[in-house]
Amino acid sequence: MENINDYMPLSSDLNKERLETLKKLFPDLFTNEGKLNIDELKKVVDPKSVSETERYEFRWFGKSNAKREAFTPTDATLVYDEHRSVNPTESENIIIEGENLAVLKLLSNSYREQVKCIYIDPPYNTGKDFVYSDKFNQDKKEYWEDAEVTENGFKIDTNTETDGRFHSNWLNMMYSRLLIARQLLKEDGVIFISIDDNEVHHLRKLCDEVFGEENFLAIISRVMKSGGAKGKFFTPSIEYILVYAKNYLITQEFRGVLTNEQIERYYNKTQLDGNKAGEIYGEERLYKASLDPRPNQRYWIKCPDGSFVIPPGKNFPKAKIEGEKIAPTSEDGVWKWIYERYKTELEQGNIVFKETTSNALIDSDGNQSKWNIYNKLWLNEQKQKGVVPSNFIGDFENRQSSKELKEIEIPFDFAKPSALISYLIQMARTNNGDLIFDFFGGSGTTGQAVMELNNEDGGNRKYILVQIPEATDEKSEAYKAGFKKISDITIERNKRVVEKIQSELRLKRLKDEQDLFKNQANQENPTNHGSDNLGFKVFKLVKSNFPRVEFAPDPEKTDEENIELLKKYISDKEAQLVTAFNRDELMTEILLKKGFNLNYTSEKQKQFKKNEIYLATDPASGGTGSEKETLICLDVTIEMETVEYFKKHTDKKFICLERALDTTKKYNLKHYMGDMFNAF
Repeated sequence: MENINDYMPLSSDLNKERLETLKKLFPDLFTNEGKLNIDELKKVVDPKSVSETERYEFRWFGKSNAKREAFTPTDATLVYDEHRSVNPTESENIIIEGENLAVLKLLSNSYREQVKCIYIDPPYNTGKDFVYSDKFNQDKKEYWEDAEVTENGFKIDTNTETDGRFHSNWLNMMYSRLLIARQLLKEDGVIFISIDDNEVHHLRKLCDEVFGEENFLAIISRVMKSGGAKGKFFTPSIEYILVYAKNYLITQEFRGVLTNEQIERYYNKTQLDGNKAGEIYGEERLYKASLDPRPNQRYWIKCPDGSFVIPPGKNFPKAKIEGEKIAPTSEDGVWKWIYERYKTELEQGNIVFKETTSNALIDSDGNQSKWNIYNKLWLNEQKQKGVVPSNFIGDFENRQSSKELKEIEIPFDFAKPSALISYLIQMARTNNGDLIFDFFGGSGTTGQAVMELNNEDGGNRKYILVQIPEATDEKSEAYKAGFKKISDITIERNKRVVEKIQSELRLKRLKDEQDLFKNQANQENPTNHGSDNLGFKVFKLVKSNFPRVEFAPDPEKTDEENIELLKKYISDKEAQLVTAFNRDELMTEILLKKGFNLNYTSEKQKQFKKNEIYLATDPASGGTGSEKETLICLDVTIEMETVEYFKKHTDKKFICLERALDTTKKYNLKHYMGDMFNAF
């Protein structure tokens, strides 16, 4: 049965999709009319729930509505802003200016399960900060008009401490956005959320609900500043970063980069002979306290003087057989490896015996031995493996951000250092082609971090930033410098970072060329200084190109009557649609809502003589022959010759405007092509 939404250019209806998935899995939970039987669902989930009056749950004012809002479709769209884009043909990076909940909804189909890492630094709930308004749907006071989004930025909501919903407002804002963000993450993806102590405990419970308690990885404590004496009881110096996985069972273990300080402290010896001559190594004690006693990791080892030793403990029977295993108790130490691994490392020259007077091992008589045993940790290998990161970060204070913004002459307060974001996305084991997403883009720190990290390690990570066009304070340095909206800063900062990296690359190339003249031997293998993906495309959140979204059903009429009114409204209002609107913008809106991402390509097909038809391909879907490929025509009339082509080529997908078809042409295309045809 038809309904009005069938004629609206909406993003995916995620509530409907979730119900359809549930119906496929459990058809017995639905009535013969296709309605979900709530009582049957309760019997499956919790038979006692009907009479249950108390249970543990996290509730706040507006929670249910925030969840519904997250999964309702949006009729907004995104348009490409060529003027503010930088090197758009060379880059797949994207910066979007717009309210992030609407943008998340628009991306939820095209970018589902494509994001490797999300980092967000949402507005903190201090009583002075703002919360994002979700009142941007067309049937409410319009976001675009209320905000004057294209001119004066976004009118913010107040969130004072005297408001009885002080925490609820903030939680509602976060809840709806995180619900959609989770859908964008790949199965092995992770999310990092910066937060202060006003909401860290609430955010933890919120994320437990959205991502699952089992997917909680850590709360990182981060030094935001050192020194100072502000505060009544304590000087605030710490912030937090919550870390969750989409699915911790398949998420790669995190690894951090060795710092120069760690290298200087632990790796200061050089191998003088053997297979690794000239390489640097450090040493690590071979035994450890037994937290999880394993019989195959407690055994005798023979020392250079012929004595036998074992890690400290109570269980050390007399024996003189190397490799003999002894079942440890919880009070016994163990070696870090099983015996077979130890023998391999010994043969490779990676074991070091040292005489010592303290903290020694135990000999076969139960006395303290004069020996201790170490294994070599090779610097090159450890650099590749990385180190298990600490849940305390003290290296990236906010003052670093002030310095780096000053270098590129961007006036902005309270930004995170780009080195912090680089550290996190590197720790999350992102690789070439991985997508990094930040939907509270701020000054654009995440974009800078991704581009600089790519330049440093040769990677090709991509990013999407979303920033609402919030007005800057007229008294601020940013406003005085010409930045009327924070989104202007987001874009300009990343533009200057691109220029900075390009300038550095030119200097490196020049130096390499000079070195080649000095040393011709290097000519065969010149240093490769280059970086792909230096640039970004800018998109803006705007009203739909289709006037039909402004249609208001008459409450006095039936659904059938309103549908007929809508059809007439479409016919009257959209008669000159293609000539009145930008064709590329129209194509982007249609393809985005059909699951194509924003880096789609289109190529005019010369075999069509009577209509202008393009082949649209989503590069993320694998290219020609993939499901993300369609022919699309935005002409006001589809000629019969075109219809005849598609009657014979029913393996091709085809999209056109519904008003471009008469009844006969529409019937023919639908009859021959079925689901491969779509009239918009």
